[in-house]
Amino acid sequence: MAHDVLKGSVESQTGRAGWLIIGILLGGILLLTSYLIPLFPFFRLSDEVNRQVWGQGNFYEDLLATVGALLLGMPIIIHAVKHLWHGSMHMDELVALAVIAALAANDPKTAGAVAFFLLLANLVETRTALGAKASIESLIRISPTKAHRLKDGAEELVDPQVLRPEDVVRVRPGDNIPADGVIISGQSSVNQAHITGESLPVDKAVGDEVFSGTSNQMGVIDIRVTRAGADTTLGKVRKLILQAQQTRIPIMRMIDRYAGWYTPTIIMLVGIVMFFRGVVAGQGDALERAITMLVVACPCALVLAVPTAMVAALSCAARLGILIKDVSTLEVAKDLTAVVFDKTGTLTTGELAVTRLQPVPGVEPAQLLAAAASLEQMSKHPVAQAVARIAQKARVALSQPQEFAEHAGKGVSGLLNGRRVLVGRRTWLAQQQVDFTPVSDPAMDEPEGLSTLYVASEGKLLGWVGLEDRTRPEARKALDQLRQLGIRELVMVTGDRWSVARRVAKEMGCSEVQAEVLPADKLELVASLKQKRHTVAVVGDGVNDAPALAAGDLSVAMGAAGSDVAINSASIALMNNDLERLPFLIKLSRKTISVVHQNLMFGVVFIVLFEVLGAMDYIKPIQAAMLHFCAATFVIFNSARLVRFGEELHKQPAGNPVLTPRIAPQPVPAQAKA
Repeated sequence: MAHDVLKGSVESQTGRAGWLIIGILLGGILLLTSYLIPLFPFFRLSDEVNRQVWGQGNFYEDLLATVGALLLGMPIIIHAVKHLWHGSMHMDELVALAVIAALAANDPKTAGAVAFFLLLANLVETRTALGAKASIESLIRISPTKAHRLKDGAEELVDPQVLRPEDVVRVRPGDNIPADGVIISGQSSVNQAHITGESLPVDKAVGDEVFSGTSNQMGVIDIRVTRAGADTTLGKVRKLILQAQQTRIPIMRMIDRYAGWYTPTIIMLVGIVMFFRGVVAGQGDALERAITMLVVACPCALVLAVPTAMVAALSCAARLGILIKDVSTLEVAKDLTAVVFDKTGTLTTGELAVTRLQPVPGVEPAQLLAAAASLEQMSKHPVAQAVARIAQKARVALSQPQEFAEHAGKGVSGLLNGRRVLVGRRTWLAQQQVDFTPVSDPAMDEPEGLSTLYVASEGKLLGWVGLEDRTRPEARKALDQLRQLGIRELVMVTGDRWSVARRVAKEMGCSEVQAEVLPADKLELVASLKQKRHTVAVVGDGVNDAPALAAGDLSVAMGAAGSDVAINSASIALMNNDLERLPFLIKLSRKTISVVHQNLMFGVVFIVLFEVLGAMDYIKPIQAAMLHFCAATFVIFNSARLVRFGEELHKQPAGNPVLTPRIAPQPVPAQAKA
């Protein structure tokens, strides 16, 4: 009966648990009173009345015990009959048989005590399972109940469910953000721990994305809604986590397979004991031994061994921003032997940054940057935006270009103060008859691993700008942790140039690197690792890695917050970009499966040991019920340890250091050397 708590809503189950508490308290009081009546002679009837009315017992004592036993035992009996009526064998039939047998043997105290301790164990199991589920839902049921929508210059209070894309809402300090959107006015710090697992608030300004259910900490911000209701990141996460609770791992399916013959086998063993003890040996304690064996055999500890551990693990993962869409993948994670990483957006930030300026002799670095940024400010290309950002940080005065033109895959051109300026690839500038003699000196060569933009004015080269995709600060530490966990094959794949790929792979300590690959090449790489009997995890940003993610035994999408593609493309989604969540996921998987095995081993040993002791009459039915309660409590608290696993990761996410461009030293002209 208790394990049904893992199905349905928390509210309905909490209501049923409330009625169960009332029934247990009332039945327990009646049962306890029946035990206390012999201490009060006032309630005793005369021996003659006892013999005439109730036989040899005390009327009040037996009446209260019988009513208490019925009140406590009927829920168990009704639950067992209901399952039998629907044609399914259930574990509670054993306890129901024990209660019925004790009542039939005119032993209402034993029947009541057995039912009391079994219901008490069920109550503890129910409340604990509800607590684990509630802790998950508390992480994902945090949407606000109101929203301040701005319409026609006025502010109106509305239900968040009526919000639609392009609506504008105002969020004040202390309010929850009612929908996913982009800040169009104001700045603040937002606590988004429920979505990404980041423990400290994140600074947000105009243009930054915010998520439904996160909390505004400081300033007033106006947000243009992009997704509302069930379409928000929070809505999708909630739906997927609740679906994950209904999935099953192979161990759970194995238990279901054996459940069909478990109850008949126990009944057969009980019948054998009763036959040899009662019929053959002629002893009168055969029924009592049978009741003890039935109570011990109720396998609540076994049934709850896996679900309680899995729900606790899901709760732990959700708290740290790890979205597990199927608990079976949690079991796969412990056996990983190879991990394939996409470079851009996974090991690197995916955002290019200017890290070097190389002007030709006679040109100032500020002049080079101003010429490049004045044109690039007009482009939306990531490379152009990186150049414009560094110029803004350096407070370089920019000019407005005339006759601006963008040449796809080559560069940009325009007029600055009447002079024609080109910014782009070296090959394109060479086609435009730009003289590259000023960079013929080896000191002016491009360093390996940098993407470069060449800048020319009126056919004369001004120099080049070097950019690189910054690696994530925590990535190297995460890969080191994976190696410590026994994963030796750490492969990086990218469509980028070999020079860039080798730099990043060397910095990360990857065991293998593949560059300039197409999506089909990534699939072949995963397939080849599988052929070598590796269990492969594929990690990407979920945007352009969907085929490779689908090919892995385990697929992990990075930075899934706000990305429908990332959430839907992988079996596990990391809601933030902290790669240290990946080794933690493997640790959580191994810890969870270890706890499951501990629970199962304890449950099997408990049943076998005390079945034998019950058959030998070393324990009585009431003692068996108390032991059952203790066994269930052990399993529950052993699983509950997983909820707090990994608390050390609740720290400030590692930030990306700001890289300032290094101005290369000017080469000395040949005539100066002479």
